[in-house]
Amino acid sequence: MLQKEQLIFIIQQLKQYSGFDLSNYAEGSLLRRVKRIMINQKMDVTQILRGIQTDPKFCKEFLEDITVNTTELFRDVKIWKFLRTNTIIDLQKRNRINIWIAGCSTGQEAYSIAILLNEMGLLTQASIFATDINSKVLEIAHKGEYRYRNNLDYLSNFDTVIKHNPLNYDDYSNVDYEKYFKIDKSRDKIIMNDFLRKKIVFLEHDLVKSQSLSFGKFDLISCRNVLIYLNQTLQNRILSGFHHSLHPNSFLMLGIHESILGPASIKFKKKGSVYINK
Repeated sequence: MLQKEQLIFIIQQLKQYSGFDLSNYAEGSLLRRVKRIMINQKMDVTQILRGIQTDPKFCKEFLEDITVNTTELFRDVKIWKFLRTNTIIDLQKRNRINIWIAGCSTGQEAYSIAILLNEMGLLTQASIFATDINSKVLEIAHKGEYRYRNNLDYLSNFDTVIKHNPLNYDDYSNVDYEKYFKIDKSRDKIIMNDFLRKKIVFLEHDLVKSQSLSFGKFDLISCRNVLIYLNQTLQNRILSGFHHSLHPNSFLMLGIHESILGPASIKFKKKGSVYINK
């Protein structure tokens, strides 16, 4: 259906007509995503190429469909429990806390961080920047509205991370969901509260072209389930950028199936579920 040579040509045409270079993305991942788009839109390679070359709107939407990632509130609760009992405790010693969620997709990761910080009394001293290349998912993130029936795991994740004390499961805090989001079952919506939405700055940013933000150094960078879609060369370039963007002895959070290999490994040391910037 889609051959490697055809994929390479599609990537070349995307670079020419959109300016976005996918050549360092993992080939297998791109192949699966382009095939999925072709099936969903009932298009062949010729039609895809014609759309990229002649229709800027199609080109933009095609790129957004390729780069979209799935996420959820407090995804992988083990990492969040570690963050609560270890990493955030260290951040409590700092006067200001600067956080960057890179590849934030539809924003649940950023809202998770904000909720956790608020529960620990640190939200007012924190600045949270959340970035993604995909303008479509950023609109969803900024709006902070998600399907209720499709995201019931949000509630159990919230309970595990926020309501239970990870150090003592006999200690339970009855934190109402309404403190952070409204559940409107009739409209099938989970809607984040305004004080969370206003706290997070959502920005369009191409992590491949630039591995830093112009908002100073960071105390915590979260880039979860992004690197697995990139090849080793690009992974190390991004990780080196994160190293320069972090304060010394600050934290990098990756996905549970991601690790730091190659030249970038000497810049970080592993501590539990996070990496510490050397």
